[in-house]
Amino acid sequence: MQFIKYKSYILKFLLVSCIFCINGCDCTILCPNGLIAQEQRFVLFVSFFTMLLIIIPVIFMTIFFVLRYRESNFSKTYDPKWSHSNIIELLIWGIPIIIIVFLSIFSWKSVHDLDPKKPIVSNVQPIKINVISLDWKWLFIYPDQKIATINKLIIPINTPIIFNLTSGSVMNSFFIPSLGSQIYVMPGMKTNLNLIANKLGQFKGFSSNYSGKGFSNMKFDVLVTSDHIFFYEWVKKIQKSKYKLNSMYQFNQLAIPSDNNAIKYFSNLKENLFNVVIANVLKISL
Repeated sequence: MQFIKYKSYILKFLLVSCIFCINGCDCTILCPNGLIAQEQRFVLFVSFFTMLLIIIPVIFMTIFFVLRYRESNFSKTYDPKWSHSNIIELLIWGIPIIIIVFLSIFSWKSVHDLDPKKPIVSNVQPIKINVISLDWKWLFIYPDQKIATINKLIIPINTPIIFNLTSGSVMNSFFIPSLGSQIYVMPGMKTNLNLIANKLGQFKGFSSNYSGKGFSNMKFDVLVTSDHIFFYEWVKKIQKSKYKLNSMYQFNQLAIPSDNNAIKYFSNLKENLFNVVIANVLKISL
């Protein structure tokens, strides 16, 4: 009786508590702005709701068995010699096996379809961007446009982006939740990632792997432009930047650990800077 009396207050308290608990949550992954992120959300939803086919019946059966077979229930027939049911065995083993087989096939296909190295099919010419993680900032190199930026990524809408990634310091992780596919970057190695943005806007990217004291500020802005005209006008503007990155001395100065770095633009890049960084790391390791 006491529970019924305070039931409405308890429900209100639980509702308010839930609101406060999820107030700081960001639903970026569930509101994708790129084709890859949309496909990954589909995989997440299919896996989640498929597993609910097991979880929900188990919860209801637990409640049902507790109520039906409680000691105080004298209205049901007591059958202490009952020990086996083919139907129950078929259900409790057959349904999970079917679900596991389905998820295995679905996951195998999804993993191959969403392979980060797999090029995105499009009639639009892709843009190449080389990414180097440093302590604690991101260097984006546009090799065909011969420009580079710190913590700023600008890409045209509906244009495949081919990322080549490496690390100039320690192992790190590159992630743009709105576009999908978090991927690790390693010193002395090159990894590949293909993404595309299908909606206009400004999004956030960040490091999702702890890499030292400046890790929490290792974020960058992603601006998706409405067309290639705006993008190439921006490129021409950066090509006039007074900051140069045409020697390893300048790169090494840039690579000095620093926290909370501002956006910066570079013109006149050293030829094959991305590959030189990888080669230098390999020489040091040897």
